[in-house]
Amino acid sequence: MTMTDSPDLVAAKRLLDAAKQAGFRFQRVVPGEDGPLLGVREGIEYRDEIYIGGFGEPCHATRRRKSSLVVPGGLPVSERVQGDALTVLHTAVSDWGI
Repeated sequence: MTMTDSPDLVAAKRLLDAAKQAGFRFQRVVPGEDGPLLGVREGIEYRDEIYIGGFGEPCHATRRRKSSLVVPGGLPVSERVQGDALTVLHTAVSDWGI
């Protein structure tokens, strides 16, 4: 954190740390320090994904129920959230337990 970080940015950084502690593994999908992040968490019943486009950029997260069946088109989405980084991270960390 720097002295110029806004309260919202500080909160987003804390939620990102909480997401990592909750099992999400993040990687940059575009090179650069401020490139978008994609986080994935594999649980027993769900595969959770978080896309953080950047602070002030569109972000989203999806929760897909796993199945032992082959499902055409991929796993069905059971929950989805779109919005700013704070909203998306808070939902994935606080509302979606493993």
